[in-house]
Amino acid sequence: MAPEPSMMIPDFSGGPVGFLKEVKTELLKVIWPTRNDVIRLTVIVVLISLIVGVYIGALDMVFTKLTDLLIVR
Repeated sequence: MAPEPSMMIPDFSGGPVGFLKEVKTELLKVIWPTRNDVIRLTVIVVLISLIVGVYIGALDMVFTKLTDLLIVR
């Protein structure tokens, strides 16, 4: 199956130096987040992780108690 024309085919003719130059060019195009964005998004991720952890922990406790009730009887 032939590759689609829209796919970018890497050019390996430049060797390692050419590759590193292309990497540098691409990294200059990146819009890096500000310090405040990183802090805000990190806090959001930590809070959501804690909420999900507490939710899963609560479900685990409920199911453990239900299982204990079923086994004892």
